[in-house]
Amino acid sequence: MFELGTDGPLVIMAGVDGSESSVRAAAYAAGLARRQGAKLALVFIQPYPASVSASAASEMIAAGRATAEDLRRQMEEAIERLPVGTVARWEFYTGEGDPFRGLCDFAVKLRADAVVIGASQKTGHRIVGSVAVRLVKAGKWPVTVVP
Repeated sequence: MFELGTDGPLVIMAGVDGSESSVRAAAYAAGLARRQGAKLALVFIQPYPASVSASAASEMIAAGRATAEDLRRQMEEAIERLPVGTVARWEFYTGEGDPFRGLCDFAVKLRADAVVIGASQKTGHRIVGSVAVRLVKAGKWPVTVVP
C-alpha cells in the first residue's frame, strides 16, 4: 500500500541462522538499510525438532535459544566494529517453528519492505525447496538471495 510522504523502504529484514551465507545476507541487508535509511531487522527462527523424544526436543530448543543469543551477540559485535552511523537502527528478533512460516510472519508483523536471506547450502533443498526459494515463490516481498 502506498504511504504518502515515504520514499524507499522503511524496514529491511534479513533471516539469519549462523551459516556463512546468512551472515553475508545480514551484511548485505545492513548495507541496504544504511543506504536507504531503513531499519534493519535481523530474524532467527529456531526450527521445532521433528519426531524426537521429549527430552531430546527440550535440549534442542535450549540449544536453539543459546544459538539465538550467540547470533545476537555476534551481530552486536559486528555492528560495534562499523564506523559510527553506518547502521542507524537495527533490532534482533527470534522465534520458533517452521523457518519459512516464521520469516513470513515476522515480515508481515514488521511490515518489511524487502527480505534478504542466504542461499541454502544443503543438497536436499534442491529437491524439496529451500526457505529462500519458498520466500521467492510466496511473491509477497522483494526477496534477495545472497550466495
